[in-house]
Amino acid sequence: MRTPDMFRALRHHNYRLWAGADFLSVAGTWMQVLGVNWLLLSITGSATSLGFGLFLQSLPTLLLAFAGGCLADRLPARPLLLTTQFLHGLLAAVLAVIALTGAGSVWPIYAVALLGGVVSALDGPALGRFGAEVVGPEDLPNALALGSVISSGGRILGMGAAGVLIPVAGTGTLFVLNALSFAVIIVAICRMRAGEMHPLPRAAAEKVGIAAGLRYIGGTRWLLILLGLALVLGALGRNYQVTMAAMSDGPLGAGAAGYGLLSVVFAAGAVVGGLYAASRRDLTFPLLFAAAALTGVGQVLSGVMPGLLSFALMLLPIAAGAVVLDTAVSTRAQLGTAPEMRGRVLAAQSMVGAASGAVGGPLLGVLCDTLGPRTALVGAGVACSVVTVVAAAALARTLGHRLPAVLSGGEKAGESSALSPACR
Repeated sequence: MRTPDMFRALRHHNYRLWAGADFLSVAGTWMQVLGVNWLLLSITGSATSLGFGLFLQSLPTLLLAFAGGCLADRLPARPLLLTTQFLHGLLAAVLAVIALTGAGSVWPIYAVALLGGVVSALDGPALGRFGAEVVGPEDLPNALALGSVISSGGRILGMGAAGVLIPVAGTGTLFVLNALSFAVIIVAICRMRAGEMHPLPRAAAEKVGIAAGLRYIGGTRWLLILLGLALVLGALGRNYQVTMAAMSDGPLGAGAAGYGLLSVVFAAGAVVGGLYAASRRDLTFPLLFAAAALTGVGQVLSGVMPGLLSFALMLLPIAAGAVVLDTAVSTRAQLGTAPEMRGRVLAAQSMVGAASGAVGGPLLGVLCDTLGPRTALVGAGVACSVVTVVAAAALARTLGHRLPAVLSGGEKAGESSALSPACR
């Protein structure tokens, strides 16, 4: 039976193993996230402790992601990932011991969070590179789109399971389940068929290192434009956890229940966006900028929605557009850059994501507190829309085309030139 085109990446035996293991791992990760937050809150009674834990977990990505990219471009992915997944599972088991023996201090939990961030920073680029080797370039856009659906579904399952298990079995059980999810990933990697992999060339000696990666990225002008767009839109348009909470608690008067509803709607929109991206054969620059425009304009409109229902309805296209945008950026960045630089390009993307969260979350929080949530949403949406137009114009100039040609998608040369060395 022929696999529907929307799910064409699932034709690969190795990707089916990878997708199933990834779904369980994402669910386990979100169970652990909620478990750690609840454990810290139960020990300290302070929300500040949660923020500090997140900071410790995110900091290594900003500092070490490029080192992880160098490892990914130089070392074989399979043994590297087997090692890092074992370490993730071991850290989850340590958290389980801390929780089950009765934690009296937050510092062991902070230490595990920091070490987990270090491992994630080192293996993030390798995971992305290995994922490309599982399916090959032809089905990579579809695999990335399905990956966003899997992540959204795993997040919903993990958060829902955590909500049920914490009062019944305690946080230690969540950490045990997360440790087991990494065992599933290890088994999946070991069962993959080596003959069906699509190995990427590893970096030669003269192209190894952080400096070589920075020179390459700095000389790839179209990539810099995409990373800049992702940074601004990630900071001002992706931190909806902050603005949804502020709107629920403030103008919408919906409280915690409304915030929970909006979170579910946002996750549903992300699934819709992932399925739409998966249905597309090519994730082109025109589609990328259309999604960016949709999220920016949608954010402006969301700021003036009068009630909870209308605001929730605006979140659907915003979340869908955000997933399409992120998938298109990742696809263009991976397929349009040299394979031996893939790990360091992925590292740059992860650093942009971490920076946008670290900057955008506090910035939007301050804007919501000082200007009000509605004004913050409208202002941030306008800024995102302006940056989208500027980025589109800059990309058109870089690729040697007029702006309408790039945005209309009428010239295939605009896409092919983005993949050629001439525009680097």
